[in-house]
Amino acid sequence: MSTGLEKRPQAEGLTKKISQPAWIAFGLLIGLLVVGYWNSLKEAAAYWEGPQYSHGWLIPLFTVVLLWMRQQPLVEVPPIHRWYGVGILASSLLLRIIFAERGLDIPDMVTFVPAVLGVIWIIGGWPMFRWAGPAAAFLIFMFPLPWSVEQALLNPLQTLATRVSTYVLQTLGFGAYYEGNRIQIEEVQLGVVDACSGLRMTTIFLALSVAIVLIADRPWWENLVIVLSAVPIALTVNVIRITVTGILHVVATAELANLVFHDLAGWLMVPLALLLLWIEVSILSNLFVEVEEELPIVPRPELAPTGGRK
Repeated sequence: MSTGLEKRPQAEGLTKKISQPAWIAFGLLIGLLVVGYWNSLKEAAAYWEGPQYSHGWLIPLFTVVLLWMRQQPLVEVPPIHRWYGVGILASSLLLRIIFAERGLDIPDMVTFVPAVLGVIWIIGGWPMFRWAGPAAAFLIFMFPLPWSVEQALLNPLQTLATRVSTYVLQTLGFGAYYEGNRIQIEEVQLGVVDACSGLRMTTIFLALSVAIVLIADRPWWENLVIVLSAVPIALTVNVIRITVTGILHVVATAELANLVFHDLAGWLMVPLALLLLWIEVSILSNLFVEVEEELPIVPRPELAPTGGRK
């Protein structure tokens, strides 16, 4: 007589047999994608040499770690799922050809991400896409922003950083006013250039916030708040950087102010942003307290007499 307990080891063994060749096929297909996109990936890596996208080196490594942390057994899927993956992969490659012909380098690079998602669909269908898809989509952060998008964000961020920093300096008692993207602090003029706009910090911290959301097991609304707060936190840290630099120009020396702005601030901005994020997460964790439902106490029935029965 067979039972469910007897069948479970056989099912686990079947899953393992399915997973081994599937993972080999997954590795081969990803390897072929890397070879096919090698010129675009090399061009993306060139952007990582600059400060704006210096975090790009960490994105592929973190994606591998994230896949390992979220890994689930691969199961057999209907053939239609694999054809969905073939369609996604073919569409990605077709878009790449179109972008390459039109000289759109960055969109050409970005098609690598949906191509990886297509491979995931081919290997594991929807079940694999649910746990591997978010990790693969995280690869989007290793590519630079298109020039038009970067310029569209740069000017508003510069203006916002200039005005907020001026207001903070005035609040602290310093005679400050702004003209364009320059802050006049008493006898010192501080220029909020492109590097001071906060775009770099926003890009890095947005990627970091998404990474935390993918790792942590939190309600969806907390994850949404964490992601949406990435931009305000990054801008807050940037305003602190500009404000401290302006104060040091007045109360100390220009050498010390430049040292803080160019060297120490680069090391301290991310830890400070993480501290603010930790405070936010702590508040969210204690904002709502889950109350366990108390089960009614059922009186234990008296044991029936067993005397005389054998």
